[in-house]
Amino acid sequence: MKYIKQHWQLFLIASLTLGLAPFKESHIIGKIKWIIGGNAFTGEHAMNLLDWFDVLLHGTPWVLLITSVILNFYSKISK
Repeated sequence: MKYIKQHWQLFLIASLTLGLAPFKESHIIGKIKWIIGGNAFTGEHAMNLLDWFDVLLHGTPWVLLITSVILNFYSKISK
C-alpha cells in the first residue's frame, strides 16, 4: 500500500497515456459505454476475451490512481 500511496504521479502519467490511448475515443471510454449499454455480456455483439483484456489494460492505471488519491486523502484527514 505504501508504494501505491507514494507513486500517484506515476499513476497519473500512466492514466493520461495508456489509460486514454488511443486519443480520439479512448478504448476505456468505448468499453465502458459498451458495458453500460448492456451488450457486453450477451447477444450478437458481446465482448470477447480480448475486449475484457483491453478493459483491464486501459483501466488499471485509473484504478491505481484513484486508489492512491483516496489513500493520500485519508492519510491527510487522519493526521
